[in-house]
Amino acid sequence: MSDPDTVPADPTPSRTPATPAPPAHARRIRLKIRRQDDPQGSARWEEFEVPVEPGANIISCLQWIATHPTTRDGETTTPVVFDACCLEEVCGACSMLINGTVRQSCSCLIDEYAPHDGDTIVLEPMSKFPLVRDLMVDRERLFHNLSRVQAWVPIDGTYHLGPGPADTPKHQRIRYKLSECMSCGCCLEACPQFNLEPAKGDWDHAFIGAHAISQAHLFNEHPTGGVLKDDRLDVLTQRGGVSDCGNAQNCVKACPKEIPLTESIAAVGRSTTVHSLKRFFSGRASD
Repeated sequence: MSDPDTVPADPTPSRTPATPAPPAHARRIRLKIRRQDDPQGSARWEEFEVPVEPGANIISCLQWIATHPTTRDGETTTPVVFDACCLEEVCGACSMLINGTVRQSCSCLIDEYAPHDGDTIVLEPMSKFPLVRDLMVDRERLFHNLSRVQAWVPIDGTYHLGPGPADTPKHQRIRYKLSECMSCGCCLEACPQFNLEPAKGDWDHAFIGAHAISQAHLFNEHPTGGVLKDDRLDVLTQRGGVSDCGNAQNCVKACPKEIPLTESIAAVGRSTTVHSLKRFFSGRASD
């Protein structure tokens, strides 16, 4: 008689679990990409047919093309050059024109832009910065303008002075939103006053851009960063400063972080007015 505590053996022979088959691609889309081998070269269009799965973004499609550099016509080509880093809308590197609108390509989901089989997405490089190759541009002018307004907190050599000035949580929340700027260039691409300036000598006289104005506002509002407020406002009262803004408000619409850029521009505009009046009555208007 069998032991009642003994579990009978499973008569079914053991089987090794089958390896699941890779998911079938739901659909294939077309990427029409404006390409250019170098800044002096001629532009051309190439089309690629790319298989996409749910959740795919523009970057994953470009990575697929990198491993399958064959056009829709069956011609072998070179991988498409583009800029990217974090792939989670933090670094700001992957800005480009997608269907004619500037945005971050890492957060551009294919399910939203091309939901049907055979849909086409058009990719182009930003037009307000010098082209490097294909979809990559040189954003040096963007960072140059940030350096002009000294977009930082000057704390070198202050470690021995103890804690900095206290700030309120409400004021911190205001500054935190401004601090989300990732220097992606979307606001500049959308701005009608910010145009391509290939010559570096012209940068300091052209419109400085909403990003630099907003960052100047951020650091002017910082309890320690405010020590450079007058220096920043000196720059923003010059030619190409805040008064050159045409108030198109395209910048705030294009910002992927929804930073209140127009509020910063208005605040800096008021500050530069007061700053200019103080300079005038102090006899520094001609400095």
